[in-house]
Amino acid sequence: MLRHPQVSPVVLCFLFRETPDGGQEVLLGLKKTGFGVGRIVTLGGHVEPGETAAQAAVREVFEESGVSVAEEDLEPAGSIEFMFPARPDWDMSTVVYRTWNWSGEPAPSTEITPAWYSVDAVPYAQMWEDSAYWLPKVIAGDYFAAAVTLAPDNECVGSVVFS
Repeated sequence: MLRHPQVSPVVLCFLFRETPDGGQEVLLGLKKTGFGVGRIVTLGGHVEPGETAAQAAVREVFEESGVSVAEEDLEPAGSIEFMFPARPDWDMSTVVYRTWNWSGEPAPSTEITPAWYSVDAVPYAQMWEDSAYWLPKVIAGDYFAAAVTLAPDNECVGSVVFS
C-alpha cells in the first residue's frame, strides 16, 4: 500500500485467552489519554525510531498493561493503512499482531484500563467505527490487508477496502 513520509508507523497487538467454558476472550482497554480517549481500543501505539514493529508491539503491550509478550510469540495478523483526508498528519501505517502466549496479569496504566471481552461480545459501539470491519478478521485468525479512509469528521468510516 502507498506510504508517504508523514505516515506514522503504528502497531496493534491483540492478546487472546481461552475461558474455562471453552470460549475465547480478547484483551482491549478503555483509552484514558491521547488519541482515542474515551474509546475501547486495543493495545498498541507508535513504532519508535530504531524499533521494528514487533519490538514496538512488545514494548507497547508492556507499557499499557504490564503484560509481557515475546517477539517470537507474535503472529502477524495483517496491516491497515489509516487515511484521514481532513487531517493527513494523522495518517497511520499499522501492523497488526495477535498472540495467545504472554505472561502477567493486565493492570491499568496511565493510558489504558485493560479488560477482557468475549470475542462474541466485542463492544464495537464503544470503539472506533472501523474496528467492526477488520477486527472480526483478527478474531477469526485471518491475515488481511486493509485501507481505511475516514470521513471528514475524522471518526466515521468513509471507506474500507480489503486487498
